[in-house]
Amino acid sequence: MPHRLNAFLETNQDLRRFSQRARQIATLQQHYQQIAPPSLLQASRVMQLNGQTLILSADNGAVASKLRQISSDLISSFRTRGCEVTGIQIRVQVRIPAASAASTPKTLGKKGQEELERLAANLKDSPLKKALKRLVKRAGS
Repeated sequence: MPHRLNAFLETNQDLRRFSQRARQIATLQQHYQQIAPPSLLQASRVMQLNGQTLILSADNGAVASKLRQISSDLISSFRTRGCEVTGIQIRVQVRIPAASAASTPKTLGKKGQEELERLAANLKDSPLKKALKRLVKRAGS
């Protein structure tokens, strides 16, 4: 299957360029993962190579600031690995975390219901007393 996909990508000049850029970015990302500090890897990644300027994406300003501080070291490391990188730009792109699984609603146990009923019985007529009675009633059904 991968062989057929590669053959298809080579059939069209635009697809060929796209495929080459994708491979180039993947290679740069692999190098980046080997040279960047582990504390920054989860919050930054290679976006693209524009000429000889590597563009990195940072999840927040603090990560971007740290990357700016070490950019000359990163350039040296990329060059040592044979990548023609002469500059680095950092762009902050906040990532939206993946939606977490829906949590199951909590239920009120029998003991909790009894304690709330006891508390409500000791209160004067008030909105709190009414709310506690509704809560106990809903938990019991």
